[in-house]
Amino acid sequence: MLSCKELVAHSSDWLDGQLSLRQRLAVRAHLAMCFRCRRFIKQMRLTKAVLHRLPHGQIAELDALAAKLAEQRRLQR
Repeated sequence: MLSCKELVAHSSDWLDGQLSLRQRLAVRAHLAMCFRCRRFIKQMRLTKAVLHRLPHGQIAELDALAAKLAEQRRLQR
């Protein structure tokens, strides 16, 4: 069975339908047993839905903002 860390690593591919049958079954088995990962996937789906509704110009601005925030976080460590 997948660990939570492994599920997170595969989550984007799973949501995009890019996993093999074996990987999809492993993800589904983990989600059946793990409330925290089910909640994580639910949040990922919501985030994906919100991002798809944004105009394309705003997505580029959000990417730039995310990169800036990540850099600031690295500098604070």
